[in-house]
Amino acid sequence: MAEATPLRVLFCIGINQNFFDLPLDQSGQVWAGFGQFMSELGGLDGVTVIGSLDDDVHQVGPSGSWPWTAYLLADVADQPTVGAACNLLRTVRVGEHALWKYARIEARIGRSAEVRG
Repeated sequence: MAEATPLRVLFCIGINQNFFDLPLDQSGQVWAGFGQFMSELGGLDGVTVIGSLDDDVHQVGPSGSWPWTAYLLADVADQPTVGAACNLLRTVRVGEHALWKYARIEARIGRSAEVRG
């Protein structure tokens, strides 16, 4: 049986106002949470991270939708795995809160761009 073609997924990540409301000396724990999120996402079975883009130099302040603060492009085995990746914002802890207190995520699912003949 042929192996299924993975989904091409763009994970769009927006930083929200709660992050910007933190005292400066507490923002490091959120960055550590993001490091854990990215590590766990890349370690999920069926996920191959292709690349990332962080727009924190040219975008200052919260992003509730496009343009997002950061993007991760990945090949993902299936939709349940996409859901598991998004769920990491609920499970990664930042102090007494989940990471989703400080950020949101949205997954755009498509396919690799190919010329059709």
